Amino acid sequence: MNIILLGPPGSGKGTQAKRIEQRHGIVQLSTGDMLRATAASGTEFGTRVKAIMDSGQLVPDDTIIEMINDRIAQPDCRRGFILDGFPRTVPQAEALDAMLARHGLKLDHVILLDVDAATLVDRLSGRFTCNRCGASYHERYNQPRREGICDVCGSPEFVRRADDRPEAVTARFEVYRRQTEPILPYYTERGILRRVDGVADIDAVTAEIESVLSSASSSGGPV
Repeated sequence: MNIILLGPPGSGKGTQAKRIEQRHGIVQLSTGDMLRATAASGTEFGTRVKAIMDSGQLVPDDTIIEMINDRIAQPDCRRGFILDGFPRTVPQAEALDAMLARHGLKLDHVILLDVDAATLVDRLSGRFTCNRCGASYHERYNQPRREGICDVCGSPEFVRRADDRPEAVTARFEVYRRQTEPILPYYTERGILRRVDGVADIDAVTAEIESVLSSASSSGGPV
């Protein structure tokens, strides 16, 4: 089962991808994490990617596609994958389809976590992460069980992203709206796009996603 999770920054794609990964035994592929891992790999390809990232330039679409191509060929992707953070544009979506076709693969589901700008500002402006393990928290919705101590690794060190300021969140949403929303018709026309209420409680979002996945499976394909 091959899945794309779409949605603006802060819509919960990473959280839901982890839950799908654990429940269905398929691998989450975050392009941001993949880029960092590739850049640190020391390979010839990794050295090229690192040079691009260090220069502050955007990594070209064909380079990202090459990276995904290499990653899905690894044994842990045999059961499928979840793409989180890619594609962001119609040309990227087209390039991804072409690459998958060369492998005899296809996308089974494209799930959009629908969240409005006001909700995103509320979510992101209050979030912080563990500086050691990356566990996510929120000032109002998800505080550590022990104040000032990470639930996962016990670290007392937390960080906040500069781009989680309210004005930065609004700007990021506008970039998403301009660049990524135009790919929604591309997947709608193929009959594989499903919208999920990303404003709902985390567990409710998970249940809605599972409903999409199970209904498609029981009917023999996307519904």
